[in-house]
Amino acid sequence: MATVPFKMTRGTFAFASTGLHRQNDKPLHRIKEVRKEQGISVRTAARRLGIGTSQVREEERTDSDLLLSQVYRWQQALDVPVADLMEEPENELSSPVRERAQMVRIMKTAKSISERATEPNIRILAQTLLNQLTQLMPELADVNSWNNVGQRRSLDEYGKIMERSISEDAVLRMIKDS
Repeated sequence: MATVPFKMTRGTFAFASTGLHRQNDKPLHRIKEVRKEQGISVRTAARRLGIGTSQVREEERTDSDLLLSQVYRWQQALDVPVADLMEEPENELSSPVRERAQMVRIMKTAKSISERATEPNIRILAQTLLNQLTQLMPELADVNSWNNVGQRRSLDEYGKIMERSISEDAVLRMIKDS
């Protein structure tokens, strides 16, 4: 492999593209790991960063050579110190970040219980827990509950689905075609 000498002079700038990937095994960052620890979905990260989900996935690749400005955007979106995004993967997250991630998960669980509880006593206990968690960490007030699997349909939507009938001939054709 040939190398080309490069001399930095005044007015010379080096830019990294998100499309640049190294061929080395050593990861450049821990963005994806930290995002998951924080309980933030790809969609939420994309919304916070103002980019598409495909670009989020691209930037999260551990071999993506990100610009420093991109790393700082991630730092703001994930609300963690930059050092935690850059540490080696064998190192654990710093204690404050790990504790915050645990608190976020507890808050998500408490909100889920509050939303799904049918008994008044359970709702009261869940609301008390939500209030106590918010007193400990006021920023937890903006945390949402855990997502349900799939998107729930309303009874109206089920009714509309049932209105669309399929003829027996169409079903038989589909069976024969497969």
